[in-house]
Amino acid sequence: MAISLFLKQLRDILLLPFNVTVIIPCVLYYSFDKFQNLNLYHPIPGILFIASGLLMLAWTISLFHTFGHGTLAPWEATKKLVIRGPYKYVRNPMIMGVLLVLIGETLLLNSVAIGFWFISFTMISTLYFKYIEEPALEKRFGNPYTEYKKGVNRWIPKIKAYNKPNDKK
Repeated sequence: MAISLFLKQLRDILLLPFNVTVIIPCVLYYSFDKFQNLNLYHPIPGILFIASGLLMLAWTISLFHTFGHGTLAPWEATKKLVIRGPYKYVRNPMIMGVLLVLIGETLLLNSVAIGFWFISFTMISTLYFKYIEEPALEKRFGNPYTEYKKGVNRWIPKIKAYNKPNDKK
């Protein structure tokens, strides 16, 4: 079972964040920015954003695997609501990791095309979460998710960690 879930995780990582952060940016860069001089004007911030995003992705994927018993993909959704680590501060830290990688690639490669992809992906994700994923999570997890949603922002992390109602003393 552990190997099966690992293989599902790997499949879903390749299908979702890998496509969004590697395949699509490569296609965009080599299609639209290839004649632009590669100007590593912002290499250090770009590398820091990419590294931060990759660390966030790894952390959140491991939380989904370990505590949620599922993958990052909606077709292999977690069986348990994960409110640990960065999820105590923001509802979508996994997507924030992807966005950090995209910002880093934009800065590192000085790519207008990847910058537009970052903006487009942010808008698509916002609509997807608001109208598809969040209603599905409310239906699947009920009141615990509704309470969590009230206490934690979708995109902007809170300074104080969320505590489930039964965690408060």
